[in-house]
Amino acid sequence: MNDTPVASTGGFVLEAPAAGQLRARGPLTFATARAARLAGIAVLSAAGRQAPLVMDCAGVSAADSAGLAVLLDWLAAAKATGQQLRFTGLPAGFAALARISDLTELLDRGV
Repeated sequence: MNDTPVASTGGFVLEAPAAGQLRARGPLTFATARAARLAGIAVLSAAGRQAPLVMDCAGVSAADSAGLAVLLDWLAAAKATGQQLRFTGLPAGFAALARISDLTELLDRGV
């Protein structure tokens, strides 16, 4: 894999820089959530049950509750297919939303 985007929509880009690694960058908000969700689920489905996946979210430039819902959907999709997924570099917006929603542990642990 390389830095070629595997999905790009509305400024949100999902990249696969190396095996087992994903990188999210750009806004993950109401405006991009639907397409980002579908793209992420497609990437997770294509990955199969390979080594655990780590998604670096440090490049997410804007985050809201819809973006948080996307992360949760990606965790559910990974779990449903037996794939392991965890997030790193969650931006402050996600951290704050996770804290008030009591989801911090789930996002830190992954599936």
